[in-house]
Amino acid sequence: MDETTRTTLRLPADLRERPARRAGSARRSPGSGAVHRPEAERAAGTGREPR
Repeated sequence: MDETTRTTLRLPADLRERPARRAGSARRSPGSGAVHRPEAERAAGTGREPR
């Protein structure tokens, strides 16, 4: 079975702008940018632990 889950996330336009710009400057779609950043932080060991 596939280990991925598709999720729809609704964000206010102003909250979406910054991550969308980052994704575009890295030549990624906003969706792949939203996945890449947490994965990169986890791999680097800089991700925060849940409270």
